[in-house]
Amino acid sequence: MKLRTMAGLVLIVAGALGQTSQRIQAPRFWNDRELQDWALPVAGLNVRPSHFSEKDYYAAPDAEWVRTYPVYFPGREPAGYWDMIRQKKPEPLIAPGARSTSEWIAAGKQVFRETDVPGFRSTDPQLIEIVRSAEEYTKRGGHPQKDGTVMSLRWVPTSKGLALSIQDCATCHTRILPDGTKLDGAQFNDPFDGVVGELVGRGTAGFFPGDSPGMAIWRQYAVPWVSGDIHESMKTMTEADLNALGQSNPPGTFARTNGSPYYPTQVPDLIGIKDRKYIDHTATHQLRGPADVMRYAALVGCCDSLDFGQHRFLTDDQRKILYKLPDDQAFALAQYIFALGPPKNPNLADARAVGGKQVFDREGCANCHTPPLYTNNKLTLAKGFSPPADHPRKADILPISVGTDPGLAMKTRKGTGFYKVPSLKGVWYRGLLSHDGSVATLEDWFDPARLRDDYVPTGFKGNKVTRRAVPGHEFGLKLSAADRAALIAFLRTL
Repeated sequence: MKLRTMAGLVLIVAGALGQTSQRIQAPRFWNDRELQDWALPVAGLNVRPSHFSEKDYYAAPDAEWVRTYPVYFPGREPAGYWDMIRQKKPEPLIAPGARSTSEWIAAGKQVFRETDVPGFRSTDPQLIEIVRSAEEYTKRGGHPQKDGTVMSLRWVPTSKGLALSIQDCATCHTRILPDGTKLDGAQFNDPFDGVVGELVGRGTAGFFPGDSPGMAIWRQYAVPWVSGDIHESMKTMTEADLNALGQSNPPGTFARTNGSPYYPTQVPDLIGIKDRKYIDHTATHQLRGPADVMRYAALVGCCDSLDFGQHRFLTDDQRKILYKLPDDQAFALAQYIFALGPPKNPNLADARAVGGKQVFDREGCANCHTPPLYTNNKLTLAKGFSPPADHPRKADILPISVGTDPGLAMKTRKGTGFYKVPSLKGVWYRGLLSHDGSVATLEDWFDPARLRDDYVPTGFKGNKVTRRAVPGHEFGLKLSAADRAALIAFLRTL
């Protein structure tokens, strides 16, 4: 194990020096030593979430990790494509073994774009026929992209036949730009269709055997140590109500397990993540290097025990690793994510933007959004949270709260009591803003009207909510119209 971990360090150094020819083995990334203090304590419990042990992880089976292929909207696929897909034999997603830095990055691109969720695979001929029918697929919200493909769905040739499945990483971290091109790593903005929902529904039932739909959802989100936990009612909610709750989260937001559809998360931009110190808006885990990205991919993709101190959310039958993420696959993915770069910025640093930089400096924005990263990588207090004096990340905690809604940081299992100071780099292309995606544009963010109870959020509103205030971060709301416009022009150049 030590030799393989050292190999990972060699790769990082080699990459920094531009030495891409040295061949490197993937490290054994799921290890008890580095898992021990990886996560931050959960607010209200002051204990770290538990993880499956190294022994349990590597004893788990691998899925049939194979290459996957795009699904085209009916009538848009290349000539002979369907016949080719039906005749395809399973091929390994990537071959194991040592690679150079550039080869790992290339392999990681393939992993990012082609990895599916094995638990969501379906060989149901009726579902496949729906995707093959323009009329039936359109009824369920299916729609093509500029290149004729549809988002999220993949064809998967397996040893049991051709399956329909869902992309893993790329589903939430691929953005459609105005010209129709796809940007890897950025917040998604394309709405899911009913076929994706069907696959997720079937797969969720497989992950939580013996549960009703409501009970399965409750296991993912319940926070019993919070008084009056809003998620308790999920146990008895109808499927229609559960679907409506999920649909209240607009594209660009997501209620990942341990989060909440009531307090969703703006999907983070992975571009530039190598310069961050923490993962997730609430800094649930440290980011100490590529191995932590590997661990996080495994955690959310397959291998979360859902243990929080004395609280165990899974039955003995459910609390198992159905399949693990192989070291090579995880390592390739991390190298690609660390190599991601932003798209070309069309916003020019004109006279107004130069004036906006002066506003940025004058108003003290750089105290938290410090150049060149435009974040100081510190943690701000959620409203109402007081960290213990012996908090393990005490050095990174700012003694202030900017007043944003504390729901995610205080009322979910992702709640650490903190929000990260976000980077402003790339804010011009990201889409929904704030940790919960409440507003759609910078103009909305700097609109003083968002503090009013009769405000109509331009992003996430809430379940059965049409009007509400978007509180917090009042910096910039008192600027003159000219200064506000200049500041926004500058931010769009970053």
